Amino acid sequence: MIRVLVRSLLLATALPVLASAPSAPEPPADLKTPPADAEKTASGLVTKKLADGTGSEHARPNDLARLHYTVWKDDGTLVQHVEAPKSATLPLYNMIPGWGEAVAKMVTGEKRRAWIPIELTGGKTKTGLVIDSELLEIIKAPDVPEDVSEVPANATKTGSGLAYRILREGSGEAQPKRRSTVVVHYSGWSTDGKMFDSSVLRGKPAEFPLDAVIAGWTEGVQLMKVGEKRRFWIPARLAYAKDPTKPQGMLVFDIELLAIK
Repeated sequence: MIRVLVRSLLLATALPVLASAPSAPEPPADLKTPPADAEKTASGLVTKKLADGTGSEHARPNDLARLHYTVWKDDGTLVQHVEAPKSATLPLYNMIPGWGEAVAKMVTGEKRRAWIPIELTGGKTKTGLVIDSELLEIIKAPDVPEDVSEVPANATKTGSGLAYRILREGSGEAQPKRRSTVVVHYSGWSTDGKMFDSSVLRGKPAEFPLDAVIAGWTEGVQLMKVGEKRRFWIPARLAYAKDPTKPQGMLVFDIELLAIK
């Protein structure tokens, strides 16, 4: 099941295709001309807070934002509208650049309007966009490892080139074998710190046979004991070097072995 480790986080699109609700609002009166008190950033994004939130934290690029939102083209054409009881949950890094920047300014409960120039749409549209967002929840991603960019000097290397550090010792003695089925929590990053998958973020452990995953996982998890947590640096040849549709280069995983079945 982890042959495709990108799963839900990479399948989320910049503007999910969801049916518009019958009660979709009309374009705002200031669609074409932001008010004088709107805030403009160095990137060219313009935003205005429509309602205060109750939270205090802001989402980071790897965090997920659960939202209600309405998107218009800058000519007033409605693109999408998501309202209760539905919502959309997206990682900020996978949103169009201007939208992600706007949501990063928000706290939980806040409503904000963003005027996004075409240069900040990431090539997704041929016009600028105006997006009203209500931030319902921030789902915090695990912190990016401080040593994500390269293998540190205190890591242990195996003959294959796999490197690892033990983050927490396990309490058990049993270790999985190549054909074992294991239950794990994990998070994976590319060396630029971008998270591409995380069972922790989904809130549900993953279960899979060790002979059905990338070679770096098959080798590395066999070294672990139940309860143990390790960080692995997996070189490209032990990951997805032969599959350009998957994350490329060295990948970094934090893996916690919960059970062996």
